[in-house]
Amino acid sequence: MKRAIFPGSFDPITLGHLDIINRALPLFDEIIIAVGINSDKKYMFSLKERLHFIKENYVNIPKIKVETYSGLTIDFCNKMDADFILRGLRNPADFEFEKAIAQTNRKLSKIETVFLLTSSDTSFISSSIVRDVLRNGGDISSLVPESVSKK
Repeated sequence: MKRAIFPGSFDPITLGHLDIINRALPLFDEIIIAVGINSDKKYMFSLKERLHFIKENYVNIPKIKVETYSGLTIDFCNKMDADFILRGLRNPADFEFEKAIAQTNRKLSKIETVFLLTSSDTSFISSSIVRDVLRNGGDISSLVPESVSKK
């Protein structure tokens, strides 16, 4: 079985994340959206809310599982018997950052990282931009799925 882990904090999940997940569905038998827990990080949305946002979008897609994890992503991959990490790339800065992580993960394990380029219509979206727009009273409905915007 080709199983991929799509890790992130998803604070909140965006249309860019959905773009990567949806386009990766034909590539894998199962995709586990892995919501990372980092006690040092301040989140805008609670873990419960972030999980709800994701699960609501994929309630009828059996190839998608949603889990939480802490620690190294490669350890979680091993625990879940996944051979791939799925990552999205928006720009050259993402590539350089993600390349270093992928090379480190490959050095420490046999896990391969698969990169998908975001679609041009979502490449500018990031969770941090969404949070900034939200903090300042802006409309985020064109940046996030309905599960987030109706919150």
